[in-house]
Amino acid sequence: MANRQQIAEREVTEQAAEEVGEEAMGPAFVASAASVGLSLYYFFLRGERQLGAFIGLWPPTILAFASYFNQRKMLNQLQSVTQPGTTLKNAFDSMMGNR
Repeated sequence: MANRQQIAEREVTEQAAEEVGEEAMGPAFVASAASVGLSLYYFFLRGERQLGAFIGLWPPTILAFASYFNQRKMLNQLQSVTQPGTTLKNAFDSMMGNR
């Protein structure tokens, strides 16, 4: 059975992961939406179907890169929190940038 400190550490880690996810994916979603709009513009309005299809392949790539960097950032935070000998206060301070 988990003690109070382990439960509190788990809650802090989950909240930090959600905040990192929201922070990192914002610009990627905007870039992906812009890419879809640009793709539709070239495909339907300009009649350049090949260029429109090519640009239409960008959103999954942009989102994949954003997801990768987001996961790396969360992994680094998780590793800093779960290091042996780390107290909840020290882990929280390091995540908040106080150290």
